Amino acid sequence: MIPPSVSLTSSTPGATGLLLQPDLPVCQAGFPLDRYDDAFKPYAEEYLALPDHTEASVLPWLDSYVLPATDYFGDALLLLAHFYMGGEIVSLIERYGGSVSDSYVLALQALRQPDKKVIVESAVHFMAETVAILAAEDQAVWITNPRAGCTMEMMAKDWMVDPIATQLVDRYGDDLATVAYMNTSGRLKALAGHTGGAVCTSSNAHLVVDAIRKTSEKVFFVPDTHLGRNTAHRLGIDPARIAELPMPSTLSTDTCLQDLPGGLDRLDQADLILWGGFCGVHTIFTTDQVKWYHAEGWEVHVHPECPLEVVQAADGSGSTNYLWSKVANAMPGAKLAIGTEGHFVQNARRLAETRGVEVRHLADIPDATAAGCGCATMSRNDPPHLAGMLDLLRRGEAPDINRVLPGDQIDDASGTRTRLSSSEQARLVRDATLALHRMIDITEAANT
Repeated sequence: MIPPSVSLTSSTPGATGLLLQPDLPVCQAGFPLDRYDDAFKPYAEEYLALPDHTEASVLPWLDSYVLPATDYFGDALLLLAHFYMGGEIVSLIERYGGSVSDSYVLALQALRQPDKKVIVESAVHFMAETVAILAAEDQAVWITNPRAGCTMEMMAKDWMVDPIATQLVDRYGDDLATVAYMNTSGRLKALAGHTGGAVCTSSNAHLVVDAIRKTSEKVFFVPDTHLGRNTAHRLGIDPARIAELPMPSTLSTDTCLQDLPGGLDRLDQADLILWGGFCGVHTIFTTDQVKWYHAEGWEVHVHPECPLEVVQAADGSGSTNYLWSKVANAMPGAKLAIGTEGHFVQNARRLAETRGVEVRHLADIPDATAAGCGCATMSRNDPPHLAGMLDLLRRGEAPDINRVLPGDQIDDASGTRTRLSSSEQARLVRDATLALHRMIDITEAANT
């Protein structure tokens, strides 16, 4: 339970302000049919057979499945989506009464709305799993496509991190706490709780790390090395006291601490130990891009998963809620270059046009060598999956693979699931909930 003193004042999602446009094409053209599980293939076939994928064609088709489901479940249904969703999913979720926000706010929705018994999320799996960890026993969490994973999370699977974490705990004991970024599985969130640490997001990482450092001499930050470095810079941590682990692909289950760069001396001297993961979407941004836009008179705002030098060169950095608010609150005539996921920037550009504001993707400069890519795995939650998930739930035929329980792991290639035993699941929920509540307490206290 959330302590009575915590009001969750910062956790209420607001309308994005993004309007549907009947003649605007939906970004997703549809995946090959073999990428859909059997239960969803009929919906994909219908979607691909539509005369076009403008809102004028897609909405009536979606309505035929979604509206009966929303009528059937009524106030017990909650639809959720992350800002990074491509195409019209952001708008569609709001159209059907759902909520769109960043990972922190989405994670709290089961807690904040105990009357919602059927929660359907269009996002990546770790986001839905976090909702499931905090959900009550009578709340069921579903994901529209279980194969929607996160490449950063895939660089920090528990079987990759645990051998290093075990050695760190053996060496430093209670002096070390793990801070697990939201972009991790529940299994790593449980590691954070078990070691006296907490979960964090891009919006509160500085608050969480600062608080945990008051009780622990060392912080093991997993998995995003760039967010870790940006957080350290914001807190004034001496770079000489940061130990960055190598690329996860270079490690093995037999890797010993003394074999890491700098050996044990480096780790012993470190206040912050960074796992070597990163987000490929955010590592395409450079200081040259920032300089180009500054020379043209544009403001630059970026996500803190970008490299430190890019964050330092920009006019501001923050979570997707921060970036969206910069666009939503910009004065007419403003020109903003945004360094984050491509679908987000496309949606932000549409919002900006209604306000007389110009928005461009930071990588979109003359002679650019990097494209403004979107999160491809996030976009696996397409209209056929949304329509199929809700229709199958209404009919009582939803595939169990789409049900999300704490500790679930999905193989992205095969679509197979590994599920914990009930006792393992209970331990995970206990420890991960502890880490999540520490984050909530720290964040909400800072916002009061």
